[in-house]
Amino acid sequence: MPRGLFALLLLVPLEALAQSPATPRQMVVAGHPLAAEAGLAMLRAGGTALDAAVAAQAVLTLVEPQSSGIGGGAFLLHWSGEARRLTAWDGRETAPAAARPDLFLRNGAPMPLEEAALGGRAVGVPGVLRMLEEAHRAHGRLPWAELFAPAIRLAEEGFPVSARLARAIAAHAAALRADPGARALFFGPEGAPLSEGARLANPALAATLRAVAEQGADALHRGPIAAEIVRAVRSHPNPGVLTADDLAGYAPRRGEALCLPYRVHVVCGPPPPSGALAVLQILGLLGHLEMPALPPGGVDAAMALGEAGRLAFADRNAYLADPGFVAVPVAGLLDAGYLTARAQLLSLDRALAQPRPGNPRRFGPAPPVQPARVEGGTSHLSILDAAGNAVSMTTTIEGPFGAGLLVRGFFLNNQLTDFAFRPESEGRPLANRVEGGKRPRSSMAPLMAFREGELEVIAGSPGGARIIGFMARAMVAMLDWNLDPQAAAAQPHVGALHEGVELEEGTAAAALAPDLIARGVPVQVREMNSGLNLIRVRREGERRRLLGGADPRREGAVAAE
Repeated sequence: MPRGLFALLLLVPLEALAQSPATPRQMVVAGHPLAAEAGLAMLRAGGTALDAAVAAQAVLTLVEPQSSGIGGGAFLLHWSGEARRLTAWDGRETAPAAARPDLFLRNGAPMPLEEAALGGRAVGVPGVLRMLEEAHRAHGRLPWAELFAPAIRLAEEGFPVSARLARAIAAHAAALRADPGARALFFGPEGAPLSEGARLANPALAATLRAVAEQGADALHRGPIAAEIVRAVRSHPNPGVLTADDLAGYAPRRGEALCLPYRVHVVCGPPPPSGALAVLQILGLLGHLEMPALPPGGVDAAMALGEAGRLAFADRNAYLADPGFVAVPVAGLLDAGYLTARAQLLSLDRALAQPRPGNPRRFGPAPPVQPARVEGGTSHLSILDAAGNAVSMTTTIEGPFGAGLLVRGFFLNNQLTDFAFRPESEGRPLANRVEGGKRPRSSMAPLMAFREGELEVIAGSPGGARIIGFMARAMVAMLDWNLDPQAAAAQPHVGALHEGVELEEGTAAAALAPDLIARGVPVQVREMNSGLNLIRVRREGERRRLLGGADPRREGAVAAE
């Protein structure tokens, strides 16, 4: 990478970088400057948005190992500018075939999350690499092997540890020291965790990525690396049931996106088990309110976002799961009549006492509720190439550093903790219970928005169950309040989490707490560590102007030319 551009990405304020150059033709917004530059390098070389996504994900595996990597899963939206077609890709991890509903029960009671999440028990079959490989066959242009060159070089030469990675290593030092590979990688000779600015090389990952470049995803799903993954999972004191057949048999899903009209736009995201349906429900409810007229930082806007989010979470926690195993009433939940009826429950003056799931199209009694857990190991890529092809991809290994198992330089996910720990409630099975081959429910919600058939917004964020609120607020900010992407990414957070509403501490949103409480809203003020990466396309006659925004709460960067 040219040293000058790396310095630019690190030193130029995001507000300025989002507008630079003046008329960019293509753009990558990623969770780390090195990943953004790797993606842009592929675009410069004549690659597509999908090529850039593969390169950026490979670099994220190295520089953001606490968040995502080839040992995890992802959801991806792809827009073909030439074919005018939107495709949803599901690279979500799956439960091993031998997994049973009692996977996370001990003596009939749910295991504590911190015990279940570390080790082999929670490791799902990784999906992101298989998904990217198949998507590359459909949407890529550059040779597969070329896409890994930036990550291989950085893994061999090393990179400076960011402040965020240094904090993550220190915060999870005990779990990392328990794994021999992680201990050798992230701690100095005297046992101290690596500090900000320390140079970190990962030759084991370089060798793995070289194998992937030469052999494709088979390098991870078959052969010696697969055997080592299985051995790490099954030999851990908290063992899992993953097998070589599970790895060899993984297949991503390719299908139609879910889309919903929102005023003059159409907003789209991947189908379940992604979290996009809940975001679309929130927007469908807010479409019955005059959001454009509400001041963005005011209590009425916060009330609207919070109440619509509480209703959407009530439906999500009851109905959402892997549609390959459970009948999910997707059409009913997005039906205009159903959303209109649910919107009648909204009031800007008084909060709902207890939001309950609705009954979309007489689906029957609502299933028992299983709230989602909050996790911190996710990242997002928003990419647009010069030909108008676009990618919105949210990628994860679940909790920070996943299951804490480092294999050949990358971490394995602990994604199975997104399943319900109890298989049933009130004598009825939970929709999101563990089953062999099933994909766990997810909050990841990569989105795109269109106006008159033209792509206008590419958006996504990490944040666990809070992603749903982050994304709803970001879309309202851009589509209703006409904020540019950087302002939308930086705005203080207000969002529902299950039956309550959270306000971001240390921001103007926290000051809304007394007024919301007076209206009956259950409020909590807390840190809300989003990582919104956004692109907006402004049409100016025959020309288009690209604007990017990277969340100031993380180290994301906008790279454009």
